[in-house]
Order: sequence, then C-alpha cells, then structure tokens
Amino acid sequence: MTSLAHFETLAGSIELPGKAIIDGKLLASASGETFDNVGPRDGRVLNKVASCNAVDVDIAATAAREAFEDGRWRNLHYRKKKDILFKLAELMERDAETLALLESLDVGKPIKDSLAVDIPGAIRTLRYYAEALDKVYGEVGPGTPDRFSFAVHEPLGVIGVIVPWNFPLLMAMWKVAPALAMGNSIVLKPAEQSPMTALKLGQLALEAGVPPGVLNIVPGLGATAGKAIALHMDVDMIAFTGSGAVGRLLMQYSGQSNLKRVSLELGGKSPQIVFADCPDLNAAAVQAAWSIFFNQGEVCTAASRLLVQDSIADAFTESLLRAARKVSPGDPLEPRTNFGAMVSQEQMKTALRYIDTAQKEGASLKLGGHQTRADTGGFYVEPTVFTGVQPKDTLAREEVFGPVLAVTKFSDADDAFRMANDTVYGLAAGLWTKDLSLAHHAARKLKAGLVWINGWDSCDLTMPFGGFKQSGFGRDRSLHALHKYADLKSVSITF
Repeated sequence: MTSLAHFETLAGSIELPGKAIIDGKLLASASGETFDNVGPRDGRVLNKVASCNAVDVDIAATAAREAFEDGRWRNLHYRKKKDILFKLAELMERDAETLALLESLDVGKPIKDSLAVDIPGAIRTLRYYAEALDKVYGEVGPGTPDRFSFAVHEPLGVIGVIVPWNFPLLMAMWKVAPALAMGNSIVLKPAEQSPMTALKLGQLALEAGVPPGVLNIVPGLGATAGKAIALHMDVDMIAFTGSGAVGRLLMQYSGQSNLKRVSLELGGKSPQIVFADCPDLNAAAVQAAWSIFFNQGEVCTAASRLLVQDSIADAFTESLLRAARKVSPGDPLEPRTNFGAMVSQEQMKTALRYIDTAQKEGASLKLGGHQTRADTGGFYVEPTVFTGVQPKDTLAREEVFGPVLAVTKFSDADDAFRMANDTVYGLAAGLWTKDLSLAHHAARKLKAGLVWINGWDSCDLTMPFGGFKQSGFGRDRSLHALHKYADLKSVSITF
C-alpha cells in the first residue's frame, strides 16, 4: 500500500495548477487577481489561482465561438475526434495518481477514494463518450414520392459548464465528454473550492491534441465568472450541477441574455426505505451507513433520510450504528483513511449548525455530532446519526450536504411512500424488500429520477442521471446526455 509519506512527497514535488486555460494558453487573469485555494486537510493555502471575471470569460467565450464556427473540432472526422479523446483518456490514466492527489488536496476526500472512484470514473466516462460519438443517428421521415425528409443532430455551439466541488473531475467529465463528443466548444468553470483537476484536465487536453479554443477553463468565483458565463451572448447552453439557489439564478440569467438552454442537477434529500422483509438486514445497514457517510456526506444522492419499518426499527438502528462506528475520520492522504475532511470551514459550520438544530427540535443524537481533529487546522465533522426525526423537522427537509443521517420510523408502505415523497426534491430514492410486487409498485410510486432497489447507487454510466421536482431537469450519463448537447434539424428535399 502506498504510504502517507509518498503522497506528502508527491504533493511537495508537483506544480499545483493555478492558471486559466484560454484559447490554448495558460494565462493569469486579465486583472491579475487571484484567490487562495485552501486545503481542507489542514486549513492551509495550497496555491494561488487565477480569479477570472467577465473580461476573461468574454475572451474565453469568443475563442470558443471562433473554434466552433471555423469547424476545427466540430468538422473534424469522427475517427480523428475519437483518437484525440482516447489519447486524453490515456494521459489521464498516465497521470491518475497526480489527479487523485489534486482532488484529495482540494476537497479533503480520502486519497483511496480519489484513486479508486473519482479518477477512474472520469476516465471511463471519457472513453464511453469517445466510443459513442459516431453512434448518434438521425431519422428518415415517411415522406412522399416527390419529397425526401430526414432529421439530423447538430452540435449546439458553445457550452458553459459549471461544476460543483464534491466530485470535481467526475462531474466535469459527465458534461465535458458528451459535449465534446457532439462537436461543441466549451467554457468550463470549476468550483472555486476545487479548481485544480479541471486546470490539469485542460493541460492534458492540449497535450492530447484538442484544438485551442475548444476546451477553455476559467477558474473564479461563482458570482463573477459563473455569472458572466451565464449572461454571455455567445454561450448557447449552461450545464450546471450545484445548489438550487444558483440554479434559479442561472435560469434568470438565461432569460436576461439569449435564452440559452439550461440543464440543472440541484441535489436532493434522498430517502432510503427499509421494509421488515428486507432480504439482508446487515447488508442494508452497511449500505445505509455508507450511502450517507461516503465522501463525508457531500454527495447529491446521499441517502440522508433513512425510513425504517417500525417492527424492525430498533434492531436495524443498532446494526446501522455498528456499521457507522467503523467510519473513522482521518488524514485524507493516509491510504487507510475511509472518511476525510469537509471541503471548507463554511461547509463544516453548516453541518454543525444542522446538528445543533436537530437537537433543539428534539431528535435523539445516537452517534457523533461534533467537530473533530480540530488540532490539525482542517475541517472535520464526525459521522452523525439522529433517530426520532419527524417528517416536518428541519433535518428531514433541508439538504445538509454533510455526514448527518436522519432516521424515521414508518408503519406500512403507504406511510413510507408518503414520507419519502414529502419533499421538494426528487433526485434519488431506494428501498429494501424481497417482495417483487412491492418493489415494482415502489419504483413507480417514488417521485425521483433514480430509484434503487436492494442496493444504493446500484447503477452505472449507461443509465441516465437526473432528478424530478426541484432536483432539476436534464440528464447526465448514458446516451441521452449526447442529445442534450445537440439540436435536431429537419431537412426536406423536394424533387
């Protein structure tokens, strides 16, 4: 097993990326301003990153528009595009350890997760869409004897991609890969908390042969760089993953500019339901723990609401707590760590505030509930479990985006479905039962874009990902994502 010392040495030996990538060049911001990139592992500043604003975004969007219009990528033969994207995947694989380190330094996630989940997932996504790009077919209409009609998919143009900090490279690749596969140009803004893997991606893309101007990376603050992308008249679409508040702003900016398309994935308050006839209570308890504590609970599909049938609730909760006690906060760069730091001091304080509110509202704290490892200077919160959470409690209704689980009892299936659907969100939901009829009924009854039965997060890249209700609209992953970055044109020829 690679050691903590190895990753600390690697962190000290590599250049941490901090410059924007615009039209194929590594650049400081036009204003010369930077922002401090703070590492959640110990609260120290990792590096200074270019703080791009509307001027930088305009230069990047103009470069992306020129690249799209002259066809340097859009009109490239599909075999050549494939070769370049596969080359990029190879370079990412070559530099996987560096990418994983950058991800863990930026976000505070365990290095073993970055190495096993984040970076391999991003590479698989790129290869999937590289292979799929020549398999987008049009349609032939019924026509008449004197007319031939057909429909074709055409790239939209310039795509503004704004991604979150919890899975920085993977979320970027869910959008960048299909957008590039369809022939678009891109202006990508990573979250200010986690800019480094996106900037490294931009460097590798140039090395792989992606033409200048096709993939531009503009780090900066959401209120400046993000807003400028959303308002820019040369940006044809915004693909966003993040908070509901920002999603609403992006829709406003679309209306204030050129009615650009908007695709939003806005998180959730996902329920996991355990029925008394669960086929494996121990497996369900372990999954219930990891579905909220993986990535420190900073997951849009985190199963933050656990609904347990009352006849097994006490015994199941004990099994859950046994599993949860095995989740131990530690140094993100220590390969044995299974639970790292929260991304920022602000996010840590948010989680602690929700914990305090839950206690004031009468929920019973069964595990955790405090800041830990404060002596490191980092941002760590203990894995936390509350029981006795009522459906109207704050903890049952608002997204914490942290390692805080709300456990609630239910009586029967109707009671469970009512509580599960009693939320403004609708991203994911899951249940455990050996009753096939109940499983089928639940799959249609639960109002969520993803429904998992007898296993949380039990799907892969081949299936679409997105939400119902205020969890947003538009789909990442699967072949459906390709069509999101294209227009459908009808052509008719009269003889």
